[in-house]
Amino acid sequence: MRLKADITLFLISIIWGSAFVAQRVAGQMGSVYLFNGFRYLLAALVVLPVAYRGRRPADENYLSRDQYKWMAIAGFFLFMGSALQQAGMVYTTAGNAGFITSLYVVLIPIVLFVFWREKPHWMLLVAFGLAVVGAFLLSTGGRFEVRAGDALELVGALFWAFHVITLGKFASKFESMSFSVGQLVVCGILNLGVGFAVETMITFNWQIVFAVVYTAVFSLGLCYTLQVWAQRHTPPADAALLLSLESVFAVLSGWLLLNERLAAIQVLGCALIFVAVLLSQFKEWTSGTIDRDHLVEGR
Repeated sequence: MRLKADITLFLISIIWGSAFVAQRVAGQMGSVYLFNGFRYLLAALVVLPVAYRGRRPADENYLSRDQYKWMAIAGFFLFMGSALQQAGMVYTTAGNAGFITSLYVVLIPIVLFVFWREKPHWMLLVAFGLAVVGAFLLSTGGRFEVRAGDALELVGALFWAFHVITLGKFASKFESMSFSVGQLVVCGILNLGVGFAVETMITFNWQIVFAVVYTAVFSLGLCYTLQVWAQRHTPPADAALLLSLESVFAVLSGWLLLNERLAAIQVLGCALIFVAVLLSQFKEWTSGTIDRDHLVEGR
């Protein structure tokens, strides 16, 4: 069972990494909010049958007022992270977006310290330093010139960090699938609302349709459901390592499918970010106490 779970998580990281290519294609067509709105609402429809089968109406917290409140808050952070991520895709590569987004793992302990006064381990500070250097090399190629798309991805990573913390600290007392549907709906509605206000309607060619369906059905709907199952049958250390490969597959997918290229110094930046992400989890790996909710992330 553990081997099946590890293989499942490995496949999830491939799908999540390749999803950056689909998002990049939509971004090149100038679609941000409407694209996000359609794919998150479609993802909610995909997860809804699973949530319905797993419902627990007898639970006093099931669809309580408190759950609605935290679904709205989580959905808002999901909206901000997804909107900034997709907006960055208009100006940067799938590989850059994948690696910079992965910095949310390093930012989590920093946010916890600033807002909740949870003192980070010294190893996390080392990871943060490596991540900053890596992001600089990846984004600038060694020259002091940060690209707008990469800056948007970095701010988006901060909101991904807030989203994960919300899941870990406040959402764990609620049934996971119904909570997932709720936050996906909130995220989708917010994206659509902004999209209808500031964007022209999407021209639904086959590329946009494929991008919406692939990211909604596979990256968000299927992978989230499989992730919940897989993390029940494998150690947290396995899950953290396998899911962190997402950023690597983002670069590989961009290279294979979009002919994106990285200079040698940008590859070094990717390597430093990857090491930083792994290092940020090292203390939890050795103790075996990784918070599983911190590994659940919407794409």
